[in-house]
Amino acid sequence: MIVWLYWVISLTIVTYASSYIVKKYEQYGFAALTAFYTIYLGASQIIASRIINFDLGFYQFFAPAAVFIYPFIAQAIDMINEAYGKAKAHLAIFVAFITQVLLITFIAMVNSLSPAPFFQFEEAWQNLFGLSIRITLASWIAFLICQNLDAHVFAILKKKYEKRVLLRSIVSDILDLTLDSIIFVTIAFYGLMPILPLIAGQIISKNIIGFLDTPWFIWYKKMLTWKETLPMLDRLSQRLRTRLNHRF
Repeated sequence: MIVWLYWVISLTIVTYASSYIVKKYEQYGFAALTAFYTIYLGASQIIASRIINFDLGFYQFFAPAAVFIYPFIAQAIDMINEAYGKAKAHLAIFVAFITQVLLITFIAMVNSLSPAPFFQFEEAWQNLFGLSIRITLASWIAFLICQNLDAHVFAILKKKYEKRVLLRSIVSDILDLTLDSIIFVTIAFYGLMPILPLIAGQIISKNIIGFLDTPWFIWYKKMLTWKETLPMLDRLSQRLRTRLNHRF
């Protein structure tokens, strides 16, 4: 169960740090949120190569370890969208995508070099980072489609139901995480292995974790709302003091 401790600690740190930076240093907030977003994406690309036994207690299935991280990506783009709007969310997606292209390019560059004769981990390195072009393309296509869809749906729901924070967070994330699982597994593994069990495993695990991280987004929104009400409270306090001074 220690994995959940790591999960809670990391999500709490990023949520609090994000809200603090947006509140205290608004001009740097977008850059900070995009940095966290990019780290999540890069980490998910690396740890996705490890397949884990996902144990729900009453049911077990196998899924890439990235299922613990990918819902954070959906939440991060929601955090950007909530604070800075749809245009900035699409910009963050573009920036994050370019960083992943660079990441794969750098790995391919290093893999083209000959290993030192005393380097004992070449086989393990190649097994881990010898990325398949098909899997890479599947990941990129799924990311671009699903993240932009997430940003678009979130923005529509925010405009139509401004006060329903939970609605826009859950609906946009479910669409993102479900469609990502279908697109990625189909492109990456169709014809190579049974894809329906893999799709089902990813949909279930991603959406469970995506649902579990929702309270942190609500917390983030509340802190942003607190930020927005502070100037109003300051003005009311100043008016009250002015009236009291005039009276006395």
